[in-house]
Amino acid sequence: MIAMNTYSFLFLVFVGLMLGLELWLARRQLRHVRLHRGRVPPPFEDHISLAAHQKAADYTVAKLRLGIASEVFGILVLLFWTLGGGLAWLDGFWRNWGWSELGTGVAVLLSFVFIGAMIELPLRIYRIFVLEQRFGFNRTTGRLFLQDLFKQGVLIFMLGIPIAAGALWLMGHAGGYWWFSLWLAWLSLAVFMMWAYPAFIAPLFNTFTPLADEDLRHRVEDLLSRCGFKSQGIFVMDGSRRSGHGNAYFTGLGSNKRIVFFDTLLESLDPDQIEAVLAHELGHFKRHHIFKNLLVMAMLSLGGLALLGWLSAQPAFYQSLGVNQPSNYMALALFMLVTPVLTFFLHPLLAYISRRYEFEADEFAAKMANSQALVQALVKLYKENASTLTPDPIHSAVYDSHPPAPVRLAHLQTHGAN
Repeated sequence: MIAMNTYSFLFLVFVGLMLGLELWLARRQLRHVRLHRGRVPPPFEDHISLAAHQKAADYTVAKLRLGIASEVFGILVLLFWTLGGGLAWLDGFWRNWGWSELGTGVAVLLSFVFIGAMIELPLRIYRIFVLEQRFGFNRTTGRLFLQDLFKQGVLIFMLGIPIAAGALWLMGHAGGYWWFSLWLAWLSLAVFMMWAYPAFIAPLFNTFTPLADEDLRHRVEDLLSRCGFKSQGIFVMDGSRRSGHGNAYFTGLGSNKRIVFFDTLLESLDPDQIEAVLAHELGHFKRHHIFKNLLVMAMLSLGGLALLGWLSAQPAFYQSLGVNQPSNYMALALFMLVTPVLTFFLHPLLAYISRRYEFEADEFAAKMANSQALVQALVKLYKENASTLTPDPIHSAVYDSHPPAPVRLAHLQTHGAN
């Protein structure tokens, strides 16, 4: 443990306030979902059975309890790395090897990420093989889990070394405004990964096959034409290898844009409903939500890196978080740790923006497809994904990226064009 100073105390207070607020919100959600467990909300009474509604409530409660445990555990890990001296020990371990500052920094950052992933592994295993299994969603085998883990580790190693080395080199050689150069490099990498992910990374974990249903493919192509959307192809992903949850999305940039359906989604929805769900996803494209999200991400990252540029020059930043020997890589590691704490109070704003985008995409889908088919599809997805129909309003306002089910359906019924 390190000696506490004023900044360390303030950091502890801020972390305590964040954790206290999270626990209060979680208790509200638990109480609200349990209170409404015994009755299906009126808009869904004819479509969702009481047993399905209760399953969704129990699933929500189970996920929330695991989330509470994860948050408390995450705070303990944060304190271990900082005030507990974990980062300082890791730094000292790699410094003893006598490598260059750049080599030491890359080793510290990669081992920090690796150890963090290993610390979180038990909770990840519990979520997949206990919680998801109990509610009938898990289809991941132990063999597949280990294969995924190995592939993720290789990717982190292959991509992490050049990314960490490039970031540390810029911090050491790009002058006083290195944070701006680093932001430009990070933004370029983010855009490149959006382009490269669907073609080069996603296929490492899932199989993507062209949509074989000719009638459905023609309907989808007609919808894409009406929406002015050009894609590389329409694919079906074997999501059922890992989970019973269903979804549809489009991904990529430029020539690598593609439409992806989970095979589980195609099994549960009829063609009208599939078309309506895809129209919603295309609504995000036509309403420029992807670009807007990228712009918000770019502005937040620019502000964050500018803050890091200032903090990295402040000895108190290191000392108050358990690091006695300042360095560029320690600044990066500390900033990675404290960023979730610093950005926690942005959640309500970002969640509000996301929910507004969902409403806009729904309105677009209601114009381009059958709005009642979209309503029917959403109800099916709520049921089959065991999504709660009765979230606590305050908890939802802080965390939820999608509107609560009753609110979303009422909005659709009001703005539906057909």
